[in-house]
Amino acid sequence: MADTLKQHDFVEIEYTGKFTDGNVFDTTDKKLAQENNIYSSHMQYGTMTICLGEKQLIEGLDKGLIGKEIGKNYTFDIKPEQAFGKKDIKHIKLLPLAEFKSRKIDPQPGLQIDLDGEIGTVIRATGGRIMVNFNHPFAGKEVVYEVKINRKITDKKEQINAFLKVSFNIPGIETEVKEDKATITLPVEMPEPFQEPIIKKLKELTQIKEVIFKSKPQTVSQ
Repeated sequence: MADTLKQHDFVEIEYTGKFTDGNVFDTTDKKLAQENNIYSSHMQYGTMTICLGEKQLIEGLDKGLIGKEIGKNYTFDIKPEQAFGKKDIKHIKLLPLAEFKSRKIDPQPGLQIDLDGEIGTVIRATGGRIMVNFNHPFAGKEVVYEVKINRKITDKKEQINAFLKVSFNIPGIETEVKEDKATITLPVEMPEPFQEPIIKKLKELTQIKEVIFKSKPQTVSQ
């Protein structure tokens, strides 16, 4: 019987996301990204490891992979509500110009801005009012994802590293797993209140019994 994916499996995949007109907007293939002018030096190409059911992918893809077979290729046609959402007029806001001046932002039409973690695009700037669209840039679009399922990951160290990479995306994290204990060394100190939910989630997903966070000693320049 073929090995199929289930909720909370860790899986290594390769994928390409396209609009229905065939234009590529997302891919793990470096060459394809360069050919379609979407290459980013901040993106790691080749493969991606995710945990199913943890919202590390868009909803339609996350749910669509459940029950699929390891080692096969699949194509998913995903409606807007399970991709990047429908366009919602409530996400278009009029903001005072003073809000931007206080942040030293010149709100020209087309400018993408980050206001306290909310990403939006300036639509119009007239007088003392700025119209900003906080819908996702791909909101309202149907998308197509082509996915290759490479393998299911059962090694606990690899599972932990994959989860931390998606959660933090910072270099220099070191993980050691001995029996049912994981020691995670971070390049910076993490406050205990932030550790608690991550430790709980790692225990739930990997069945590790003990998780300890440490920080690397900071070197002091002379």
